[in-house]
Amino acid sequence: MTTAIALDTPILKRLSTLDRLLPLWIFTAMAVGLLLGRLHPDLGAALDRVQVAGVSVPIAIGLLWMMYPVLAKVRYEAIGQHTSNRRLLGTSLFLNWVLGPLLMLALAWLFLPDLPQYRNGLVLIGLARCIAMVLIWNALACGSGELAAMLVALNSVFQILTYSVLGWLYLTVVPGWFGADTTALDVTIGQIATSVLIFLGVPLLAGYLTRKILVARRGAAWYEGSFLPKIGPTALLGLLYTIVLMFAMQGHRILELPLDVLRIAIPLLVYFGVMFGLAFWLARRLGFNYETTASVAFTAAGNNFELAIAVAVATFGITSGEALAAVVGPLIEVPALVALVYVALWARRRYFRPESAVTTRR
Repeated sequence: MTTAIALDTPILKRLSTLDRLLPLWIFTAMAVGLLLGRLHPDLGAALDRVQVAGVSVPIAIGLLWMMYPVLAKVRYEAIGQHTSNRRLLGTSLFLNWVLGPLLMLALAWLFLPDLPQYRNGLVLIGLARCIAMVLIWNALACGSGELAAMLVALNSVFQILTYSVLGWLYLTVVPGWFGADTTALDVTIGQIATSVLIFLGVPLLAGYLTRKILVARRGAAWYEGSFLPKIGPTALLGLLYTIVLMFAMQGHRILELPLDVLRIAIPLLVYFGVMFGLAFWLARRLGFNYETTASVAFTAAGNNFELAIAVAVATFGITSGEALAAVVGPLIEVPALVALVYVALWARRRYFRPESAVTTRR
């Protein structure tokens, strides 16, 4: 994984060779997944046979794998400096739980007025706020790992408390205002809590214990200089492994319904771009430094696709339009957020002064 580098360093040189070629690895992983799914059409059903919290176990392994190294890098003792910044927390909560769901709802109705199943799937994605891959994008963009971990944890709490209620509001109440058919969302707080506990709680605990135990035994210098450089790159391997499996399991549906996938992809691309841009602009306007601004922007733009997929499949079925839209979500999010990593690094050089890297105005 990357580390913070001086702002006057050329953008591409801020990334390691592995990170610099990430788009190539991403698209290669997509192609490999599609090929596997094409050669073995029953692979998806086989991989999906055993599930945890509604997600295929092989996929779950990949999610945990890619999150652990990132969370092992977090300096948990430094998280406290962010918790007292009410304006920062309020900004993140507004972006994630007010603006994000409303924007996705508006885009779903704007681009898919005649396709209620796909529209419902996008709404489920918009309500599922980030807890996984966003940590990868934030780290690549040299955002604050401590702040990102705290915002992800905060989103997880709100996810447990509000996902069912917001799902009922946006799928059952709001469509009635437009004279459209309403949909019941059958998901409990317990199901959401289980998903959050597994996909955030497990790697978070593992990362915390790893840092606490190894720093106590070997020292912070060894941990930062020897241990982290060895495990850091494995997060990207976990990401690529997960992408291969996602495309292998669902690629056939994408190839069978290319026009439908395109219609789903367009509002998603608009959503990721608009959410990231607005969050980045707002955080900068509020005077936050680059690391804080990047973390706020990526946590606002990212989504908890594993929860959205699990809810779509459990409520509407694996062959439903809602499930297809939920699956397309991360397949579009991955290349979109990779592109936004490069946008963030460019904006860092263009709009932030070197001294802003170490100060945050409250």
